[in-house]
Formats: sequence, C-alpha cells, structure tokens
Amino acid sequence: MTTSEALKENEARRLEKLREYNILDTHTEDTFDKMALMALQVFEAQSAFITFVDEDRVFIKSNLSQLPHNEVDRRASISSIAILDDEVTVINDTNEIPFLKNSPLVALDGGVRFFAGAPLKSPEGYNVGAVCVCSDEPGSATATQIEMLRIIAKIIVDKLENKLRYRKNVEAQVNLMNIALHEIKNPLASIKLANEIIQKDPSAAGRMTEMIKSSVIRIQNKLDELLKQSEMEDKEMVMLIEEVDINDMFKRLLNSFDLLAYRKNQVIEVHCEDNLPAVEADRTKLSDILHNLLSNAIKYSYHGSTIKLMATHHEDYMRIEVKDEGQGLNREDVGRLFTKFAKLSSKPTGKETSNGLGLSITKSLVELHKGTIEAISEGKEKGTSFIILLPIKYKKEIEEEINSLHS
Repeated sequence: MTTSEALKENEARRLEKLREYNILDTHTEDTFDKMALMALQVFEAQSAFITFVDEDRVFIKSNLSQLPHNEVDRRASISSIAILDDEVTVINDTNEIPFLKNSPLVALDGGVRFFAGAPLKSPEGYNVGAVCVCSDEPGSATATQIEMLRIIAKIIVDKLENKLRYRKNVEAQVNLMNIALHEIKNPLASIKLANEIIQKDPSAAGRMTEMIKSSVIRIQNKLDELLKQSEMEDKEMVMLIEEVDINDMFKRLLNSFDLLAYRKNQVIEVHCEDNLPAVEADRTKLSDILHNLLSNAIKYSYHGSTIKLMATHHEDYMRIEVKDEGQGLNREDVGRLFTKFAKLSSKPTGKETSNGLGLSITKSLVELHKGTIEAISEGKEKGTSFIILLPIKYKKEIEEEINSLHS
C-alpha cells in the first residue's frame, strides 16, 4: 500500500469513527460549553471552540466567540490543522505561517493571530476534532497550559465515548426486545389455534392442553431470558453454551409446530444422519433459530406441501437445512433477505402476519454461534433452502474456516 493509499484509508476510518459518535449537526450542550470555557480561562484567550472535522467542513459544537456560524469550510479552518498531530498544536503568530496568511479567519480585521489546539483522539487513535483557543494578538503557551488543554481534550473524548456506550446499550436493549417479542408470536399462534380446535372439538382438549402448556413454557422462558438480559450492565447477548442434541431439538420442534402445519395440511419430514454428535450451542438461541426458520417455511409454503428438516455432520461442523416447497426467492429477495423489516416478493399463504424481523434476528443468532447461514432458491415457485453451518465446538478461532465453506 502506498503512502497516499494509507492516508486515504486512515481518513476513511477517521470519518467512520466521527460518524459513529453521532455528534455532527447536534445542538449546543452545556457539558461541551463548560469544557470550552475551561480552555478559554486556562489560556485567558478571546475565543474557544470544540470542533469536529468532517470530510469537507468543520462542525463547531461549542462556539465561545463572535463567529456567527456553526461550521466552516475545512480548507479555511485552522482547527483542521490540529488533527494532523497527536500533540497540542501551538501557533504563536499565524502571520509567520505562509499558508495561513490568506486564510479568511486570519486575514480579516481582528483575525486569528494566536492559536492552540488539542486533538480529540478516539481510543482507536483517530483524531476526530479539536478543542481550540485563539486570540487576535500573537501569544505563547506555557507547558502547564498545554497540559491542561490536553486534559480537557481527553475529558471531551471520554464524554463522547460515554454517550456512544449509552446509545449502543439502548440500541442493544431495543434489539433484545424485538427478538423477545418476535419469538413470543409463534407460541401465541399455537395457543390461539389450540383454543380454536378445542372449541370445535372438545374431545381434543387433552392433546391440546399439552400443546398449550408447551407454548406457555416457551413464552415464560423467553420472558425470563429478557429479564435476565436487561439486568446486566453489559447489554450484549450472553451465550450459555452447552451440548445440544439436534435430534432431540428436532423432535421438540415437531411438537411445537404440529398444529400450525396440520392447519395447512403440510407435512414436516425429519432427516438426521445417524450418530450425530452433540453441538456446543446456546440451547435457547439455537431453538429460536430453528423456530424462526420452520415458522417461515410453514408461513410461506402452500397447503399440502412438504417441509424437510435435515442435519448432517461434516468434520468439525454441523450442517442444518430447512427446505420447503414454497414460493421461492428472486434475486432481489436474496439481496435483502436478512435485513431488518425486509419486504420480499413472497407473501404468507394462510393469512399469517410478518414484521420482517425474523430472518435478521436469525442471522444475528447464528453469527453469535460463530456460524453462517445462507438461503438458496432456484427462483420463484421453486422453493427455498436455508442452510446453517455451526461449529461442533464453540470456538472463536474457527469463524474464518466456517466462512470459507460457503465460498
């Protein structure tokens, strides 16, 4: 990689980090203004700014000056110079810097003569902006002032990181709620259907009671998982890894979906390779994955069709396939299949509802297991196969090997 290419790549990553903070074009905040005021007082300067350097402009988050704007062209901004160095930039007299003489902020009456700026350096090492002070007379900075400006810059970055962590925690919590609510829909549908059958045929109450009991337990388990997750300080998904028997899990799936398939006169076939080893997985999350895929297969397949659940063992990986004879996928469907709220060409065949979250949730859960998922369809009206590859042993190191199996 050439020096020019390296600089472009670093700038792209710097801008990515800047956007991750979600700070551009936001309103003034008291916390940032106090940091700017502290810098102003330390230097006994005339103006102070907290700026963030975008691709072609500089956004001024805190503006303690007579400047009426909240952004300036990056080429005209002196603060954009401060992000070029990890140390505090001090310019005693801008008139002595040839390339600054023609800067609009320097050339105008009462323009900037003294400047000091400390970069706002992210934990990853990207200078996303600067805290700056300036005056219209030449000046200098003491070692103490420079150190204080560096400390203020660090406090500002800590504030940015705290806001970022909070936002990610909220997003993770919302995502967790979406997952839980989505997973509750299937057992609720089973309970509703069982109730309808009992009303039509009271003699079926015994068998339906077991179905309702199983669905209630599944809802309770999902709510318990949600409560445990919400109590944790770190809202990332927690994996409770144990050995899971795929044969046994398939049998439980059949019990859960027997009624839904029966209503559409569908047949669910199970094909498991002999002597399948147990797979190390989070039992609840793996069950959620298979529930989502089988629910989709039933929902989008025609009345009287066959759905196949298959599992085979390939060296260090388990291959699980859910194959249906449904409406299939076109090229556009495949491209957006695993995105949130995806709208596909296929429609439920039994007036079921869909919120577009199921497959995006499924993909996230598969990836938590260091596995991969893909959908294969020869086209519309030719059915779809969802293929999952899961490591038999749950290890982070084998993620790349799994990915290579699909390439």
